[in-house]
Amino acid sequence: MERAAVTLKKGEGRTIKAGGMWIFDNEIDHISGDFENGDIIEVHDFDDYFMGYGFINMNSKIRIRMMSRRREHPVTEELIEKRVRAAWEYRKQVVDTGCCRVIFGEADFLPGIIIDKFSDVLVVESLALGIDKLKPVILDKLKKVLAEDNIQVRGIYERSDAKVRENEGMERWKGFIGKPFDTKVEITENNVKYIVDVEDGQKTGFFLDQKNNRAAIRKLCPGKKVLDCFTHTGSFALNAGMADAVSVLGVDASMTGISQARENAKLNGLEDRVTFQCADVFDLLPKLEEQGEKFDLVILDPPAFTKSRKAVKNAVKGYREINMRGLKLVKEGGYLATCSCSHFMEPELFAKTIKEAAGSAHKRLRQVEFRTQAPDHPILWAADESYYLKFYIFQVCGEM
Repeated sequence: MERAAVTLKKGEGRTIKAGGMWIFDNEIDHISGDFENGDIIEVHDFDDYFMGYGFINMNSKIRIRMMSRRREHPVTEELIEKRVRAAWEYRKQVVDTGCCRVIFGEADFLPGIIIDKFSDVLVVESLALGIDKLKPVILDKLKKVLAEDNIQVRGIYERSDAKVRENEGMERWKGFIGKPFDTKVEITENNVKYIVDVEDGQKTGFFLDQKNNRAAIRKLCPGKKVLDCFTHTGSFALNAGMADAVSVLGVDASMTGISQARENAKLNGLEDRVTFQCADVFDLLPKLEEQGEKFDLVILDPPAFTKSRKAVKNAVKGYREINMRGLKLVKEGGYLATCSCSHFMEPELFAKTIKEAAGSAHKRLRQVEFRTQAPDHPILWAADESYYLKFYIFQVCGEM
């Protein structure tokens, strides 16, 4: 049967020609042939030049997500296994695979799907209709590839409950794929133990993208007093404690997160030096300043203040405020670790916002290092959406 095909407008398709993965609705001239949403179709340039295969969804502004660039490489189970195998081999080279992101959507050429590995449990998040149809094959191939390294998957849990699924005309859903299992999973990262709640934790249960950044702050912690803001389940705080900080305070607005963080502290024998408080960070920091509190290291790891380009202006205000407040709590010569996990908070804008915050706090900053997400969340240069995490460490100097 002849495959349906989309033809782009003249002058469009520049993004995918540069290696990107998305074609938007306003780039398309016409579609020929019969198809259902989620089907694989051909993509042609305005002059009928073949550009690849992708899956289509008329409900989404991202009308096509590319899967293959060559006519001789149609989307088959063989191609999917090749992609899955390449993703796993890459992780084995660059990260500790005890817990890691195994599949990172577009950056692994499997657009719209994320799969995290927590010990012997997989957590999958499917965000696009076309990849949802391919999900059973992807998971079967991944289990096969892992088994070749003697890794037997104990269970799979799906966390496809993100609001963005509604943009694809899909329902939000979470639940077991296959047999039920205990969804509280113990992992070890940077020699720190955690209990990950894959059923009810944020996102897939744990933020693996900060793995190397958590390790990076350790050298600043021995003998120091540390404040970890937006601690979630305590990851930065626990790394500071394991690095022999004298005292660590972790703060988060979620009582569920704080309870889990306390459990994790106990799991690592750190409950005497690492404590947690449930509070709104924006409310707490001014109070700590009024009380004259000072810290050797302040860590700011907030959630994304914007998930759209339209809300960037308000996000800038939030990042400026939180960094200004955090800087005021750092001792002379101490350190600030600060980050943004919003894709729409572009690197130049984030740096400008921190600079403005430093001016408001009457502090000067010496950059120690700039980092991004861990390498199991690879950045595909042609796919801007794969680059989202910006992480700075600064030494904080007073105005002299």
